[in-house]
Amino acid sequence: MTLLVGPLDSVRALCVARQPARVVTILSPTQTAPVLPVKVPHLVLGFHDIDATRSGLVAPDANSLHRLLDFAAAWTEPAPMLVHCWMGISRSTAASFILACAADPNRSEAEIALALRAASPTATPNQRLIALADEVLARSGRMIAAIASIGRGATAACGAPFEFRVRPSQT
Repeated sequence: MTLLVGPLDSVRALCVARQPARVVTILSPTQTAPVLPVKVPHLVLGFHDIDATRSGLVAPDANSLHRLLDFAAAWTEPAPMLVHCWMGISRSTAASFILACAADPNRSEAEIALALRAASPTATPNQRLIALADEVLARSGRMIAAIASIGRGATAACGAPFEFRVRPSQT
């Protein structure tokens, strides 16, 4: 199973070229989700790219995380899933790491984080979303430590689209 990850401005081209089976859009609550050029299940999550609660902003929460996990759990199609956010650097890379951990609970979080870094030098996953997922997926801090071990991604105005392989659980 493959995730396609990128910024908002790559969605149309990725949809046309790769024909994803599903699309996850993660934008700020006031942003409008893109109109997709393909008719597929589309999850839209609205929260700001923040790591801690701030007045006037919407932080990632458990409800959004559960919606993401439930949406991905229904992904049985062989075509890839597209996950995007505004810049393709923080929220979408966090979601892709989380989905890879959820899909293969026996795979090392550190191995998944290293694969994420190899796929995207700019990936800087949203720490709050990672911490929420670490708790929900009962990873005992290993997801948080794995993302900390790869450090902040390279500085970029916008992330480049990338592919991230997800190995499904063998159970």
